[in-house]
Amino acid sequence: MTTPASVRTDPGPDAERVAFRRSVATVCLSGTLEDKLTAAAAAGFDGVEVFEPDLVAAPWSPRELGARCAGLGLSVDLYQPFRDLDSTDPAAFARNVRRAERKFDVMAEIGVDTVLVCSSVSPDAVADVDQLAEQLATVAHRAGERGLRIAYEALAWGTHVSTWDASWDVVRRADVPALGLCLDSFHVLSRGGDPAGFAAVPAEKLFFLQLADAPQLQMDVLQWSRHHRLFPGQGAFDLPRFLRSVLDAGYAGPLSLEVFNDVFRQADPARTAVDAMRSLLWLEEQLPGPAPLPAPPALTGHSFTELGVDGVSGPEVADVLGRLGFTHTGQHRSKPVQLWEQGAARVLLNASVVRPAAAGIAAVTALGLESADPVRSARRAEALRAPVLPRSRGSAEADLAAIEAPDGTQVFFTRTGPEGWPADFLPTGDAGERGAGLTAVDHVGLTQPFDAFDEAGLFYRAVLGLEPQAVTEVAAPFGLVRHRAVTQPDRAVRLSLSVAALRRGGWSPGVPDPQYVAFATDDLVATAVRLRAAGVPLLPVPANYADDLDARLDLPAHLIAAIREHGLLYDSDARGGYLHLATLVLGDRVFFEVVQRLDGYDGYGTADSPVRMAAHRRARGAQGRDPRLAAVTSRTGVPG
Repeated sequence: MTTPASVRTDPGPDAERVAFRRSVATVCLSGTLEDKLTAAAAAGFDGVEVFEPDLVAAPWSPRELGARCAGLGLSVDLYQPFRDLDSTDPAAFARNVRRAERKFDVMAEIGVDTVLVCSSVSPDAVADVDQLAEQLATVAHRAGERGLRIAYEALAWGTHVSTWDASWDVVRRADVPALGLCLDSFHVLSRGGDPAGFAAVPAEKLFFLQLADAPQLQMDVLQWSRHHRLFPGQGAFDLPRFLRSVLDAGYAGPLSLEVFNDVFRQADPARTAVDAMRSLLWLEEQLPGPAPLPAPPALTGHSFTELGVDGVSGPEVADVLGRLGFTHTGQHRSKPVQLWEQGAARVLLNASVVRPAAAGIAAVTALGLESADPVRSARRAEALRAPVLPRSRGSAEADLAAIEAPDGTQVFFTRTGPEGWPADFLPTGDAGERGAGLTAVDHVGLTQPFDAFDEAGLFYRAVLGLEPQAVTEVAAPFGLVRHRAVTQPDRAVRLSLSVAALRRGGWSPGVPDPQYVAFATDDLVATAVRLRAAGVPLLPVPANYADDLDARLDLPAHLIAAIREHGLLYDSDARGGYLHLATLVLGDRVFFEVVQRLDGYDGYGTADSPVRMAAHRRARGAQGRDPRLAAVTSRTGVPG
């Protein structure tokens, strides 16, 4: 049976925060019902909504399902969905009543007291609101006689009832104690509903709450709902306001997630369940009152970016870092890790990980982020279900907390100072006085696994306090690529996340899952001159690119000339411009960028990424890294 959460009272800043019960619909997760329940319990959920098709496909009887849930410490909070109850055909309605009675039997065996009844989408749905109320009342009376309840939900595409206030009108007219509302954030917000209206509904009529986020899309609402819902904090809906409105109206039941998403329904259910739990923890944190979690400490910059290398890729990357003006300033006391520095930009080359299956590969393996309170950052990460990674360290080495991001990248919370992590490195004696004008790490670009793009956005938002920016899509040489940055108001830390919009087939790009580190400079043209003179393997950019820029934009002639000469790329937004260049791919996966932000430009050069991707692909062929392209370039003599 559903155990309601405590009722919220005055949500002032000193009010005691309610410990909410948290539930997840089995439809959110992949796998069999056994997989889903195990994942939900392991993630810490208190209860589940049982999606009827999951029970139909399960080997257990309803009674056995109830026992399994109880054994896992899960309550069954809702049985759903019951569709198309009302009908203008008396015989059809009579059959639906008999169907409802059978479902009540199932509910009694499971031990769940509330069933979700959706507004009808059938052509014979009842349009007359009084007749509809009468039919719902008939079934609700029968439910009430058995100690059960009906939570009536307006589907956003319902034939006659498609808004929450229309569903409330029906429930109000029926006036049966066992009939109340299910408020679903997707159905309300996708139709532009105003949650402020919930205040007019008596608290005892708020039977159930379902939460889902979603991106803002211009498409049929049914398809939007069935394929593109997200967990709270991953989309564009104002879920904090929605939840506050429901709670202020007196709702006292569990906070339950109901998310239909094609990616989630094929991903590892254990991982998805953790992502779901993290989303509820983040959402609860947005409510007024004492914070339930340690606040995210301020992040003040990138302390280091670590590249995992080996005996093949290590020398290649080190050579290019030297040509970029970096100096090998330190060697780790106990590990095969080199520290390279230029200005405030620091790169670690870590050769301690043996990867026989990835010989010659370089990869971004760790991010060091400056935290005002590393210990609190780590405590918050652990509370939000981030995997905390074990570390081995010497007695005189810094005790750095590390967590794992969804793509496997390690995130270290650091302090850079005399007694911080740099003390783990013995000086090489090279003062590092040379340089090429690189001042700091501007941002790091990470390609996400196909299943982890939305998860990553929420991870960095909830765990690190970085705010996701708008998602953009570009038509890249191998299909659509989505980009989303996560950053903070002062932009001290920036990450650019990307993912292919669809899983790739056998025809794949020459740079699978590329990663890059972007270094800042105050004068990219001057830096480019120095890099070219130093023999940095810069990415050739086709002359067509500069021709197109000259045609589209009113740029100064000297800037166009520099773009042509040095293979620069240029983007702009409402604030200013962005000059950037890239190196060739190093170690089959990683490249470096050098960037200059002009007049407050706030993007990442995303519009130029298809040109850069095509140029990298072409260069890979010229290097012989892709046999198919190598054959083409050998015939044409075109190296880039």
